[in-house]
Amino acid sequence: MFSKYKANSEANVLDCTNSADFRKIYNATMPLLFKISYKIVLDEDAAEDLTHDSYIKASEKKMVFPSVDDAKFWLICVVRNASLNYAKRKLSEAKAYHKALYEGRQHMDSGEMDLLKSEAKNAAVNALNKLPQNLRDVLVLREYADMNYKEIGQYLGITEGNVKVRVFRAREQLCKILGEEDVYLS
Repeated sequence: MFSKYKANSEANVLDCTNSADFRKIYNATMPLLFKISYKIVLDEDAAEDLTHDSYIKASEKKMVFPSVDDAKFWLICVVRNASLNYAKRKLSEAKAYHKALYEGRQHMDSGEMDLLKSEAKNAAVNALNKLPQNLRDVLVLREYADMNYKEIGQYLGITEGNVKVRVFRAREQLCKILGEEDVYLS
């Protein structure tokens, strides 16, 4: 697209390797290029660096432009693309940082938490074993087998209402056995 700028060898062209021409292009385009970059990256230092990088690229490629406007359009393209790439990279870095910092820690349990869970589980199992067999059976089927009241009644050969009463009584007795201790059940 911009190869026509290199090929043009007229006398009134602007050569990026010539310091006077470079200064003319720089003075005419710097504020605009900085604004464009800043609007994309929202960081003054990064916008300034990206803008200067666009001038370096023009100089390294030994770009020759027929006019300041042509140089401006080419530099706008370069700084815009560089700024978009920078913003995209920063967003990816932020996501990776967030993932590494927060997501891994949400599911990690400490040794203390593991111990509390283990003690609570043992206390619940001991309390469950202290219940009468008829109450223990309905509670185990309801809480651990995820059966509904009707299914439990059919399985045990009792009515659905009787199952509800037994589950209620079993829970009440568990609370009495466990007392008012803080028990972590999950």
